[in-house]
This record gives sequence, C-alpha cells and structure tokens, in this order.
Amino acid sequence: MVKKVVIAAAGQGTRMKHLSKNKSKHLISVNKKPFLTYVLDNLLKAGYDQFFLVVGYHNELMEKFVKDYGYTAKIINQFEVLGPKEKMYGTACPLMCVRDLIKEDFLYICGDNLYSVPDLKSMNIEDDFNYIAGLEHKHPEKYGVIISKGDNVCGIVEKPKKHVGNLINAGMYKFTPEVFSKLPEIKKSERGEYEVTDVVSLLAEENKVKVVRIKDYWKDFGNPGDVLKLSKFFKQNAARKD
Repeated sequence: MVKKVVIAAAGQGTRMKHLSKNKSKHLISVNKKPFLTYVLDNLLKAGYDQFFLVVGYHNELMEKFVKDYGYTAKIINQFEVLGPKEKMYGTACPLMCVRDLIKEDFLYICGDNLYSVPDLKSMNIEDDFNYIAGLEHKHPEKYGVIISKGDNVCGIVEKPKKHVGNLINAGMYKFTPEVFSKLPEIKKSERGEYEVTDVVSLLAEENKVKVVRIKDYWKDFGNPGDVLKLSKFFKQNAARKD
C-alpha cells in the first residue's frame, strides 16, 4: 500500500484576504477546526499515515498545529530548503523539498484541497505508473484540462481557449520516485512558477501517466466565501464517515 503523502502548504493564501493575514489559509477555522484537520483526518481514514508537510508562511504555527492536534508529520520548511518565495515558488517546489527523503510511491496533494475517503483510496495504486485525479466539469476552460486516450494521459492544457474536453485536473497525484528525475528538466512557467503539471506532462510524453476519475467530491479552500460553503457542507454531511 501507498502510505506516504506530500502535502503542499507553504503559501499564505492571499485570496483569503484578512483571514490569512497572520496565518496560512490551511489553518483558517471551519466549524471551530482548522481546515487542515479535515484534510489530514480523511487521509488517515483512507489508510495514509506518513505525512510530509511542506510549510513556509508562518511555519511556526504549522508546527504548533501538528503538535496541538496530535498529528505525526515530518515538517519541511520550503523557504529554508529552496530559498524565499521570490526565488523559487510553485506546485513543483514541495517535490524538490522531499526528493532525497522518499524512495517509494507516494500521494501528492495541496493542503487547501479536500477529497473524500473513497476518492483518496482510489489513488492508492502500486504499479509503475503515475496517476492524476480527473473530474468532469461544466466549465473546463477555468482549469487545466487532461487530454487522454482511455485512461492514458497524453498531456494537460491549462485554461484552454478552445474546447478540448471536460476532464479537469483535480490536483491530486500518485507519483513513483521517477518523478524526481524530471524536476531538473522543468523551467519557470509564464507566471514565473515551477509547475507540477509540467512534471506530469514530461512523464506523460513517456506514456507513464494514467487518470483516475473523481467520483465523490473535490473541495477547494481558496476564498473567504469557501469558509461558509464548507461549514454548510460539513454540517450536511455530518453523518458520513468521510
């Protein structure tokens, strides 16, 4: 079984405005609990129990959070490893921080994304392929769209201006250690960041990526309005085990 999870949680979350002024968005409370507790609890229920928490903004609060809530996690300060945000930033940076620490298959997610226990379990696949979670969406033009033939991923088109499909990138990946060998090949994107999707695209060129379709839900925690939306979601789904 895949047990390790790399969780990207270095950013502040400026779109959260005043809510993330003194702490990262991952620690903003929803129903009196930091959002990150829901992420970690679902991961634990899904059978993952070795966490690599890549932090940065107010890292001391992340360390306190892990201790106060009784989680076991290896905390890695991205800015200490790679330098300040102005130097290196992006969704591929957490992978750069753990490349010497992980030798097995692992899950990679962002700490502001929530998935159900069944969907997390569906990514627990031990083979020689890398996997990306995809979700059918009515407005794919707002996201990265996965181009695939069957379950084989051919590439990812970011916010396409023309319709290329409805299967969007849901931001959850299962990687083999081979992913680390591709990191030196990627360059800064147009927005000046190192993107995990560029790594996925390199692996896809070698026919080493498959897609797993999200069947339950994907909740993104990025704007102040998401606090109320998720509060209602958790209350409505209180009877669920995930």
